[in-house]
Amino acid sequence: MKKVILKETIESLGIIGSEVTVADGYARNYLLPQDKAVLATPANRRVLEQEKSKFELQIAKEKGIAEEMAKRLEGVSCKVAAKVSHEDRLYGSVSLRDVLDALEKEGVKLDKQMLLLSEPLKTIGTFKVPVRVYKDVETEITVEVVPE
Repeated sequence: MKKVILKETIESLGIIGSEVTVADGYARNYLLPQDKAVLATPANRRVLEQEKSKFELQIAKEKGIAEEMAKRLEGVSCKVAAKVSHEDRLYGSVSLRDVLDALEKEGVKLDKQMLLLSEPLKTIGTFKVPVRVYKDVETEITVEVVPE
């Protein structure tokens, strides 16, 4: 395990400027060569302290953009057509991919990590699906499952 300091925000690890512990191979093969992090050495910590205000500005900027995006997503809804039996039961279910495709048809492009759909939708109806835009910024979209 290696301690590294992040030079940019990585969703699964942390925000820019934070010190995290990662597997040796992840640091050696991905984070360090792509300049996404530096080793957490005393010299790099001193440099980090000097650049802390720049990092805080970057965090504030990212969070501001995320809050703006969350406001735009607040009223978004989409319809997903699914095959149903004569009893209005779904054949299969509506997955994360189906919801993302329906949103894209509405002109909304999201990453699959942003949608917090815990399990596929298995019934017809209207559902609220949470969306995590940034670390502490969440909103909800409406997904309506209709018969095809």
